[in-house]
Amino acid sequence: MTKNILIFTGNGKGKSTAAFGMALRAVGHGQHVLILQFMKSDDSTGEILSLREKLGVDIRQTGLGFVPKPDHPKYPAHREAAQNGFALAVEELNNGKCDLVILDEICGSISCGLIDEQQVLDALANARDGVNIVLTGRNATPALIAAADTVSEMVPHKHALEQGIPARKGVEY
Repeated sequence: MTKNILIFTGNGKGKSTAAFGMALRAVGHGQHVLILQFMKSDDSTGEILSLREKLGVDIRQTGLGFVPKPDHPKYPAHREAAQNGFALAVEELNNGKCDLVILDEICGSISCGLIDEQQVLDALANARDGVNIVLTGRNATPALIAAADTVSEMVPHKHALEQGIPARKGVEY
């Protein structure tokens, strides 16, 4: 059995949602799932409330929310939080406890300079056999795409926010 790497990327809505659908599927088959959310810090979202609180999925937010520009005084704290989350990810990719590890928004973390791309590529290459790994977020790099077994790109054609419709509970969060 080999590891399986999937990426959900692009500028459209649904990257995390697709990954969370995989989490539901895995839990339905009795598999152990870990979701590490990089760049997110709101624990009142619908996915947290359902996955963690109702289904017992191990979901941890390792980010600090909206990432400022690198010259902002708070940027180093975001980088440190991402690095700590990534260290946890490396451990979990190798300890044999998880069947599915979702690294939510890790592609965006790389593109923002919070995590080094080569470290992620090394972690993917060295992950234990049998683990399914999902990476989400905008701006997946060509090297990440090359390392993946499956890549889906979400492409926006139209979005309610562009029409002045605010984010809705149960749809965007």
